[in-house]
Amino acid sequence: MYVLTIAGNVAIIALVMVHPHLQMPMYFFLSNLAFLEIWYTTACVPKAITIFLGKSRTIPFVSCILQMYFIFALGSTEFFLLTVMAYDRYLAICYPLRYSAIMSNTKSAQLILGSWVSGFVIISCPTSLMAKMSFCGSNVIDHFFCSPDSLVILSCSDTSAFQFAVLIISIIVILGSCLITMVSYICIISTIVKIPSAQGRQKAFSTCSAHLIVVSLWYGSDIFLYIRYSTENSLEINKIVNILGIIVTPLLNPFIYTLRNKEVKKAFWKVFGGR
Repeated sequence: MYVLTIAGNVAIIALVMVHPHLQMPMYFFLSNLAFLEIWYTTACVPKAITIFLGKSRTIPFVSCILQMYFIFALGSTEFFLLTVMAYDRYLAICYPLRYSAIMSNTKSAQLILGSWVSGFVIISCPTSLMAKMSFCGSNVIDHFFCSPDSLVILSCSDTSAFQFAVLIISIIVILGSCLITMVSYICIISTIVKIPSAQGRQKAFSTCSAHLIVVSLWYGSDIFLYIRYSTENSLEINKIVNILGIIVTPLLNPFIYTLRNKEVKKAFWKVFGGR
């Protein structure tokens, strides 16, 4: 699954880079999402593979904190990036004549940079709180990566400040971006239903259907995990949901975008199929 995830996302990046018909903001955002997914899954899966194979079941404390930081910084960046992609589709469908002027290359680059910077900055607060905690009991992490819920259970410090910070950041990042995405899609759907021809409605919807599927998978799993954040949550259930978000979703994204997007599918067969 890890190899397929890397190969699929690298293929998406290669398609956008080499195919002239994909040189537009929508696919620029998609290639950045693919690049992010490569690093997001790489922050967790290689170490998890060594654990499953019994090669290395230990991780230094500093490495554990860094793993947690990168996984959640990249995860937050993905929330912001998915919101930017929803905003891009909103402009393309609701304001098609002004789209090129509003969503320029400079604007696209600024939105991408803002997503990455915001994702890495906002996670620095809970990470610093976690790094300052004391761990004086068991050192066995009941998870396949350094997840906050598993580390909180092991800490003998007061974890209320950390849990409060996680809750606030979850509300800002997850619910805040979800609200903007939902408003964007409400406007998109209201515009699509007003298109007189069935063919026109289908074409407009096809440009954002893949993104809508990815958004549903991503927000569903993370809202379950972090908006109701508590150490009393079942760790076994959390592990399953983490597998969906960290391993399964990055694997499915390239296939969802290639199967649901005619332009990407056409470019794929032209580049890799020799046609």
